[in-house]
Amino acid sequence: MNTAPGAQVARALTAKGELLDPAWHRTVLAVPREAFVPETVWVRTHREGLTVFAPYPRTDADVSRWIHQDYALMTQVDDGEPAGPDGTGIVPTSSISQPSLVVAMLQALDADDGDRILEIGTGPGYNLALLCERFGGDRIVSVEVDTGVAEQARRTLAELGYKPTIITGDGAAEVPDHGPFDHVLATVAAKDVPPAWLEQVRPGGRIVAPWGPGFTSAALLRLVVGEDGAAHGRLLRDAAFMWLRDQRRAVDSWRDHIDEATSGTTSGEAALNPRVVSDPDPGWGVVLGHLVPGLVAHVAEAAEGLLDAVGEATVRLYDRAGSWALAEYTPAGPPYETLCCGPRDLWQEVAAARAVWERAGRPGRDRLGVTVHPDGRQEVWADTPENALTV
Repeated sequence: MNTAPGAQVARALTAKGELLDPAWHRTVLAVPREAFVPETVWVRTHREGLTVFAPYPRTDADVSRWIHQDYALMTQVDDGEPAGPDGTGIVPTSSISQPSLVVAMLQALDADDGDRILEIGTGPGYNLALLCERFGGDRIVSVEVDTGVAEQARRTLAELGYKPTIITGDGAAEVPDHGPFDHVLATVAAKDVPPAWLEQVRPGGRIVAPWGPGFTSAALLRLVVGEDGAAHGRLLRDAAFMWLRDQRRAVDSWRDHIDEATSGTTSGEAALNPRVVSDPDPGWGVVLGHLVPGLVAHVAEAAEGLLDAVGEATVRLYDRAGSWALAEYTPAGPPYETLCCGPRDLWQEVAAARAVWERAGRPGRDRLGVTVHPDGRQEVWADTPENALTV
């Protein structure tokens, strides 16, 4: 019988083919994931027509099973103050991540013994424990924005004998007196990679982080920092994480931003099929979000029973900064009636982004990469950094 603390988690990951590196296999075997699960976790559920996160004790039969399987567990909602009805949460704000994704990020980092690593987002501390087990706590610095989360992680890690440096602060800022580092590993997603991450990594060092332009969920990005301070890298796989706090998307509705009766609206027609905003191709989602920053889309299908409107839809766009647009889709095809308001013509921007993506050969996410410049500018490219996708 295998009594290694992390045996069940390791078994689940090796069975899926996710845990390939023997060194990380030994590491996962050595760390008890259950030590980092608090007394209460939060599970997505539906109540009164709303999607919320309900509190469950860790002794719940399902939770007890999930702890040792390939499941993410929400460990905090609404920054520690549940804001939903009946004590439920609205926004997950800390978690113990899905083990397969944790291992994918650690393996993508490709760190060597002796490397110094900066972790962004301590969370409950499981990922940090794996780093300490593999490289030693004296080689790891971790930053956590939430004071309570950071303190709990310190206690848990100390009980297991790990002594990394944990700083309570903004993970997007520089960590004074602790750099430079060989690598940065972020367990929070970024729409804009903070320049401080590049500044603190030596040339040739790697930054592994969930990244996305905000229109779609994040993907795992692996960047290599160059001699000129810029970093280039490719998108690897899905990586759904919570966002850096100052880059979170607001919890709102299109009704908070679109008023068709307001003054200053302009009507027109468009040749672009408005349903392209919901094209599920991951590559298109990345390009659209990058080239039309701040974009949010909502598609309302025609109500069932309206025989003269079968297949029709109203597609709404907004940017939370005063610009919005809508278009009426009908299977009859173009032109489509449009309405716009604000300083940006969002349908024109979407059409331009679609043209760029199509000229590039409709690249999937596997062909896409990102360059981050020292000043924070970001470019999305197809195949090589020289093929930046721009309007």
